[in-house]
Amino acid sequence: MNVEACLKRDYVRILANNNERADSRKFDEHRQIEIQKSYVSDKAEGSALVKLGNTSVLVGIKMDTGEPFPDRPQEGVMMVTAELRPGASPYFETGPPREEAVELARVVDRGIRESKAIDLGKLFIEEGKVWMAFIDIHVLDDGGNLIDTAGIAAITALLNSRMPKYEDGVVVRGEWNGKLPVSRTPIPCTFVKIGDKILLDPTTDEEYAMDARLTIATTDTLNAMQKGGTGTFTKNEIQRMVDMAFEKGGEIRKLVE
Repeated sequence: MNVEACLKRDYVRILANNNERADSRKFDEHRQIEIQKSYVSDKAEGSALVKLGNTSVLVGIKMDTGEPFPDRPQEGVMMVTAELRPGASPYFETGPPREEAVELARVVDRGIRESKAIDLGKLFIEEGKVWMAFIDIHVLDDGGNLIDTAGIAAITALLNSRMPKYEDGVVVRGEWNGKLPVSRTPIPCTFVKIGDKILLDPTTDEEYAMDARLTIATTDTLNAMQKGGTGTFTKNEIQRMVDMAFEKGGEIRKLVE
């Protein structure tokens, strides 16, 4: 970590200790959220562009046919991938998926999968053939909290996805057969711990200064949790974050739906 980064980290930690944030938000307050549904409707079965403060993520949904997993022969397949574009951050580089991209895809995947948002049983076509839903995450600007921004964009895109027409063993592009069977709306909420303070929706500087991170995905129930960082949370802190995730997740769900 260079001198500038160290100074930023120390500044953020001093602010948090004084119950302040650099952007003047409360500790339990999200940045402004903007959601654009069907952003690239001509190139994907579903899409959404979500901006959370200075963070922008575009998610596209592509549907195709393929083979089911051997242990789930009558269920469709969902796959999530993430691309950290070099233009989104000076720390992103071209090449194979980095650890951050793999983690981002896995956490978004877990929230959707564990909530059973997609009825994979309805994606069965015939023996040995099912629909496959590809969720492609493209980070356009990294201003912090990529997980929540990507998770919100992913479920928004899924809710607005159409099913291509399937006829005589062939996918008919440009013709549709209803909507993707999505029945639940999981919303992730990410918190960071800085010293003994818990902050919702961290910026990039707050992520650098954090001791630990916790992402909680909820619908009407708790669906998934993912911890990051080397620090720890107390039982009471986790309960507070879970309660807040239900409250804030419900607010965002209204915007998404």
